[in-house]
Amino acid sequence: MNAIKNWVTRGGYASFVILALILLVAFPLLMDIFRLNLVGKYLTYGFVAIGLVMLWGYGGVLSLGQGVFFGLGGYAMAMFLKLEASDPESTAIQSTPGIPDFMDWNQLTELPMWWLPFKSLPLTLIAVIAVPTLLAFIISYAMFKRRVGGVYFAIITQAVALILTVLIIGQQGFTGGVNGMTDLKTLMGWDIRDDSSKYILYFVNVGLLLDAILLCRWIQLSKLGTLLLAMRDKEDRVRFSGYDVSMFKVFAFCLAAALSAVGGAMFTLQVGFMSPSFVGIVPSIEMVIFAAIGGRMSLVGAVYGTLLVNFGKTYFSESFPDLWLFLMSALFIGVVMGFPNGLAGLYESHIKPRLMRRKPDAPEAAPAASTELHSSVATSPTAPADIGLSGKVSSQSA
Repeated sequence: MNAIKNWVTRGGYASFVILALILLVAFPLLMDIFRLNLVGKYLTYGFVAIGLVMLWGYGGVLSLGQGVFFGLGGYAMAMFLKLEASDPESTAIQSTPGIPDFMDWNQLTELPMWWLPFKSLPLTLIAVIAVPTLLAFIISYAMFKRRVGGVYFAIITQAVALILTVLIIGQQGFTGGVNGMTDLKTLMGWDIRDDSSKYILYFVNVGLLLDAILLCRWIQLSKLGTLLLAMRDKEDRVRFSGYDVSMFKVFAFCLAAALSAVGGAMFTLQVGFMSPSFVGIVPSIEMVIFAAIGGRMSLVGAVYGTLLVNFGKTYFSESFPDLWLFLMSALFIGVVMGFPNGLAGLYESHIKPRLMRRKPDAPEAAPAASTELHSSVATSPTAPADIGLSGKVSSQSA
């Protein structure tokens, strides 16, 4: 018990534990299956927001095309589910049984070669990670090796999102076109549409999300995380120290792409379809808003930001169908102007100081040596910061 307490307090994981309790205990007990499934859908966007914290907050690289990798991961999973739903018995009324319905509607007579690997679940799971990461590596390597960054890189990622959207819609016979891939029912014979399956998928989704937070936190506390911060603040100094700055940016971009792809795959399982409407420029910008509202230096804050924005979108669209877009814009503008560091910055500037004032003062007779030791640990650049903070302590390590 003491070991767990020390891990939480000394390791700075208090906010992580609170988030885990909310997601694993509070929400399942307080919400019906419909609302819980909605939360599961929102949390799939949390993977993208966490990736943006590593890429934008720690790496200093803003990407406006994360919907590309979210969509690729979602389409990879959707292809496997669509093939399972398109067995010869279920498609006997088609002109060509055994292929997806949209292929039959577009006069295709056989399954394309590049669809064949998605008949295997292990190969599909590999493709969910490998395909988006490979695309991210190609884009980032080509750009960062030529020192293309800043607003130019952001615009290029937007162009990639637009290109992929047009490609998916234009190749209707291979991708389902503007309608996407629908009628996804089973995973290895397991019905993913009933209530018990939705509960299981929710907890799997939360487990993967918490693992992603721990992985990113481990990276932040490592030498690599320190170098990412240093690269963000003083790129030339890191380059002159002998490090290949471009490869650090490539790593951060690939990591964010892989996390986004996992979120896309879980989205397909949670919702039961995938379409190009989740790939383009608009959803990509919304994903940046999630990280901005939560705090672009806070992993836990990014998840809270994702939940807040999506809860707001659902509530406003249900209650004010004619005004919800304006209300969402007001929410975003208000949070950004009032709290530039997001929800995590609000915690740092308003909530934490009050909590610290309520703590009893330390005994005055404490030995001087102990006071000096505590001071040296508190100011050490390697001392771990809270996983849910805005990153002020961590940024000192740069």
